[in-house]
Amino acid sequence: MSVHVTSEIGPLRAVLVHTPGPELTAVTPATRADYLYDDIIDLDTAQREHARFVAVLERFATVHLVRDLLVDVVAAAEVRGRMIQQLMDVVPSPSLAREMEEMSPPELARTLIEGREETPGPLAAALNETGFIIPPLPNLFFTRDTAMVVGGHVLIGAMRYGVRWSEEMIMKALIAHHPLLANAGILYDGSSERRHDYTLEGGDVHPLRRDLVLIGFSERSSPAAIDALVALLFRDTPIERAIIVVMPAEQTAIHLDMIFTQVDRQHCLVYPPHVVGPERLPVLLWRQSVAGLREMPNLFAALAECDLPMEPIYCGGPRRIMQDREQWASGCNALALRPGLVLSYARNAATLRELERAGFRVVGATALLEGEDRVADGDRAVIAFDGGELVRGGGGPRCMTCPVRRDDPWDGSDG
Repeated sequence: MSVHVTSEIGPLRAVLVHTPGPELTAVTPATRADYLYDDIIDLDTAQREHARFVAVLERFATVHLVRDLLVDVVAAAEVRGRMIQQLMDVVPSPSLAREMEEMSPPELARTLIEGREETPGPLAAALNETGFIIPPLPNLFFTRDTAMVVGGHVLIGAMRYGVRWSEEMIMKALIAHHPLLANAGILYDGSSERRHDYTLEGGDVHPLRRDLVLIGFSERSSPAAIDALVALLFRDTPIERAIIVVMPAEQTAIHLDMIFTQVDRQHCLVYPPHVVGPERLPVLLWRQSVAGLREMPNLFAALAECDLPMEPIYCGGPRRIMQDREQWASGCNALALRPGLVLSYARNAATLRELERAGFRVVGATALLEGEDRVADGDRAVIAFDGGELVRGGGGPRCMTCPVRRDDPWDGSDG
């Protein structure tokens, strides 16, 4: 079936994820900042947490694993050759290219994801130093950043930092060649974007309705790329309006989904200082049929103007100290499985209490998977899973998922 996503909350039918693997061990105290990490993740714990996360997803949707799909596509000689050539354009090594041509599909997929260490020279060997000729991809498990589905089209991210450039190449290969991801075309191809300051990442792109998109202008997504994207959306899709949130230059808010995610038709999780009160961020409304952008009083006024009114649920509750703590721990970064059913980290207790006040029942992931609790059709609930190690990577359930097929939630049913 073809990809299809017209909202953040439509019943999830298929999703693309990547289980973190040995590529995470490349992150050390010395390389942490280079790989965009604030901390070092314990791989075994992260894999257990991610396996539980995937097990919950599989109760509601088909889960496609990046590694499995990559094995499939590199089995084709044409795709394999193109990907190796793209690598060699950046890290030329004829001997390595020949070696990669002879690899089995699983071995080549593993090399593309986990990287390949250089053979050290005499000085590097004496100093016990090592580097990678093919970069490992410790950020790949945040699949949302590099691929976004809008309607039947796909956007390939143009990553802000070069350490993630080969993620774009991998995701493009999957989108372009795997039959499970058949689509109407790549609308924006960040993997081939070479213009200065044209960057775009999926944490900043939120399709809210067939005719409406919400976009964050952040450190990771630039005005020039957003201009280009919106022009394409207006030209080639049913989208007629775009709401732009001007993000702060803060490490805590690298993407829009770190301060906002929609959880049902009427509610969204938000980090209060950035959306309400005197510190609220600038918000612009962009209409296809009107020249220029109009500044709005706040995000909720813009949503209401687009006939999509929402009420906020405060990440961290009413106290600023807890808002700050839980926003840092991806408390705003939830994933809707359908309207009113979301996935969230169990560690953010104050946020879960706010969801309860809004009518969501908290269901533990373990209890759900072991049959001690269940979620009936139509229940409003938040499934809370352990992610104390995963969150060290700097993201939450939305970051770790690329929905490729959702039902339309505006037909009056929840699927």
